[in-house]
Parts: sequence; C-alpha cells; structure tokens
Amino acid sequence: MTEPEIAVRVRGVAKSFGGTRILNDITIDFIKGAVHALVGENGAGKSSVGKIIGGYYSADEGTVEIDGEAVTRFSPRDALQRGIAMIHQELQLVPELTVLQNVFLGQETNRGGVLVGGDLGRFRTLEETCEFGLDPHAKVASLRIAERQKVEIMRAVARDASVIIMDEPTSSLTEDEADRLHALIARLKSRGTTVIYVSHFLDHILANCDRVTIMRDGAVIRTAPVEGETKQSLVDSMLGQASEIIWPDLPAPPAHDVTPIAQMHDVATTAGLRDINVSIRPGEIVGLIGLVGSGRTEVGRALFGADRILRGNYTIDGVPRNNLAIHEAVKSGIALVPEDRRKEGLVLTQTTRPNVSLASLDRISRLGVLNARTERDRVSAMIRHFGIVPARVDGEVAFYSGGNQQKVLLSKWAVDKPRLLILDEPSRGVDIGARQRIHEFIVEMAAAGVGILLISSEIEEVINLSHRGYLMSEGRIFEEVNCRELTVQDALNRIFREQGQDAHPHEGVTA
Repeated sequence: MTEPEIAVRVRGVAKSFGGTRILNDITIDFIKGAVHALVGENGAGKSSVGKIIGGYYSADEGTVEIDGEAVTRFSPRDALQRGIAMIHQELQLVPELTVLQNVFLGQETNRGGVLVGGDLGRFRTLEETCEFGLDPHAKVASLRIAERQKVEIMRAVARDASVIIMDEPTSSLTEDEADRLHALIARLKSRGTTVIYVSHFLDHILANCDRVTIMRDGAVIRTAPVEGETKQSLVDSMLGQASEIIWPDLPAPPAHDVTPIAQMHDVATTAGLRDINVSIRPGEIVGLIGLVGSGRTEVGRALFGADRILRGNYTIDGVPRNNLAIHEAVKSGIALVPEDRRKEGLVLTQTTRPNVSLASLDRISRLGVLNARTERDRVSAMIRHFGIVPARVDGEVAFYSGGNQQKVLLSKWAVDKPRLLILDEPSRGVDIGARQRIHEFIVEMAAAGVGILLISSEIEEVINLSHRGYLMSEGRIFEEVNCRELTVQDALNRIFREQGQDAHPHEGVTA
C-alpha cells in the first residue's frame, strides 16, 4: 500500500503571545484531497494552527512543509501563491465594496495593471460551483452575517487553492445552507483539494470529514480517521474526561400576572418588522424561533432602541417608551449581547478590563475619576466566574479565542446585573465547554430575576433554554408557544407551513 501524499506537514510547532504559550509541539499531517477536521474547546489552539498554515501567524518553533518544501516566515499573500487560502471565523471583508469586488479582491481582471471588465462572468461561473445565490452587486455592508460568510467562502474558492482552511464556516448558516457548503466541499475534495475544517459542530465533522485531530490546551491529543468516532468520543477527548452533553434545569417561570419588564404590542419598525407582540417578565427566558432572515435580531434591536419604531406600543414596566435611545435603554436596565461580537460588542484595540467596564463606568467612578482598584477587582471576579482564558485583567482581547471573547462580552453586562438581557446568538462559534458555561449563565441570570430574550439559529438551544417562545417568519411573530411542549420538528413544521413550504428535517439544529 502506497503512502498518502502530504499536502501540509506541521512538525513541532509552538507559538506564544505576550508570554502566554498558545501552541506547544504541534505535529499534524494533512493528506492531499482529504477533509481534515480540527476540534477542541475554545483556546485549544485550532484557529491558531490554521493561521500559521495560512501565513497569518509565524511559528516561534518548529516547521511547516507545503508539498514537501519547508517554509518559515511567510505572509497570507505568500500562502496564496503556494495555493493556501483561509476562510476566517471573524470575517475579513470590506463592507463598502460589493459581493463581486470582495470575491475577487486582489485578483481582479486587469490588463497591464489596469482593471478591465470580465469579473461578472467569472462570478457566474463560480456561482455555478458554489450555488449560494448571492447578488454580485449587493454591498457587503447590507448583507446578513450568514450571507457575508458565503462571500468569504466564495472568495477562498475563487483563489483555486489546493488547500483551503475553513474556520467555523457553518457558524451562521442554517442546516440547509450548511448542507450546500458540505456538498461544495465534496466537489472540491473530488478535484484533489485539501480542506482543513475547524468546527464545533460535531455532527458536521462526523458526516463530512475523513480525519480528525483533537486538541486541548494548545496541544494535539490525537489524530484519527473519523470513521469509528462518535460525538461522545470527541467530547471526552476534548475535555479530557467523560462528559455528558446536558441542558441545565430552568428555574420556575414567573406568574402570568407579573408585570412584564418589556412589552411590545403590534409594533412595526424601520427594519421591516410588523405585527410584533412580545413580552418578557422578570426571571423568564423567552426565545425567538425562526430561520435566518425571519427578523429575530431586529426584535432585539428594537427592544434595545437600536431600530426606530414606526407604529405600535412599546412599554417598560408598563410605561410607554416608544423610540427610546440606546443610552436610555441601558439606563432602564436593558442590555444587548449582539450577534457580531467583534464589530458591535467588543473594542478590540482595548484589553479585557475596559471591555468589561465599558457599560458601567458610572458605577465605578466618582466626579469623573475612575476607581482603578474597584475596576480591577470587578473584572477579576468576572474572569474567575466565566473561566476566561487567559486569566489576565489586561489580556489582549483581539487575540482571544472566539469563546473567550464571548465570555468577555457577557461579562460586560453580568458585572452589574441588568433587568432585561437580550442575547443574540450567545453560543455562536464557541466550543462545547464554553457553550455549557454560557447556558448555565443564562439560567443563573433568570434565577436571579433577570428577564432573558434568547435569539439563536439553533432551534434546539432555544427550546431547551426557554420557558416560552415566539415563532417568527418574514419579519412577524405568528404564534406564541410553550417551549416545554415543543419539539424542533414541530417548530419547523409550523414555520414552513406559515411560509407555504414543506419542512426540511434538522433545519438549524446543531450539536
């Protein structure tokens, strides 16, 4: 039996940031024409391995070989020239350019260095391969996160790379969209393309990958064929112990006669919402259930004062508050953890300390002077509470894993308990350990009397963590449901019936 060809060989690679070692003695072979998964908790080092292969980081120790040739310090441009493209978890797009311009950025059709026409035809050919249905002339700034993720994927495929690194490529996609991506991966594999697939969606890995490397604390635990692995075997290796995937018990719901913290009646907004009737009581977890584009995020933004209300009534504690400003919402005890943590939630040029303190500076200041010791104590308590890694008050958030960035963002609001907490995709792109901690946090807040509005593409997550739910479609709420009596398939049946379609099993359901 002949030895398989190796597309990328990583040997003894180590990497540190600010004195903290994030990778240690990483050794992995990536076989040509195979789909190779990297799994592990946030902070395990998966994305960092991808960024070293893609030229975004340089290794402090060890070697990387591409097609048998050792490389040392090289840039993303050098990597592209060697046939390596990377799809980032945190999207690397130019918002003010169109889909077409982003897809071919840096490789536009030109003659003698002067741009000429022809890219539209290239885009249509690429679309036949990808089947994403994107408008090439749409500005990226106008797209939903799921659509932006498709642009990032198309851009990598357009490079005709021999190795494509995909970092959480399905984190914003519905299951139907993810299926189309996996069909694309199968077509790329049939052409001999190597795919390095970083994901927390274990079902996707088991169904679509050939090999898997499990990482923990910056080290490789083992590499094995996917055949013979189970979700539980992967989880146990990731965590270093046997562990069940469980949902926390919910606190008892509040009585129906308790005055809602926030309530909307027949609300329409500038973002396209209509007929929105929603209420959240103290200590109650309310979920929004719908497909991508149904208007779930826009309901949270309207409650937070980020989108203008055109008609209908919005009350806080029974008092009319139509079109309150965001700072008034915060003053009323309303907090929003947005879907896009890097663009809308965190200040990546700042450290953990100011990111956690940003929303509550008035509570730790006197006459405009910040009490640095109080701030440090409060942030340290949040780091311990959420298990943020690295456990440094002045850690550089820009270099944190996605899960640890999310914990910093949650800490910003948890440090001073809000009255209403709006969570938009709180576990997007985080590992199973961080996900479980976030779920526990949601239940802890509700048990302490905080009202929660939970928005998630994972219908299973909403159902298992909510007392009540609202089914949404095309910018409107069409039914209120008891989540204790609802199944994922039942929710999908109702949504697709509302849309006049047949339900697709497992839509939006993830591990």
